[in-house]
Amino acid sequence: MNPFWLIRLARWARHPPGGRQVVFVIAVVVICLVIVALARSGLWPDWARLHGGWRGGWHRP
Repeated sequence: MNPFWLIRLARWARHPPGGRQVVFVIAVVVICLVIVALARSGLWPDWARLHGGWRGGWHRP
């Protein structure tokens, strides 16, 4: 592990984030998981779908 990350972890342990920030991060993670679940189940709309696959890239007409 990078020593910089150890310093950041020590600082985070001394001064943990506020409740609002924790709730915000959890909400963002839940939204991302819902989007992935909708995309995997086929319920995501076609206009928002990546038509090249997960690694497809852009296709020129």
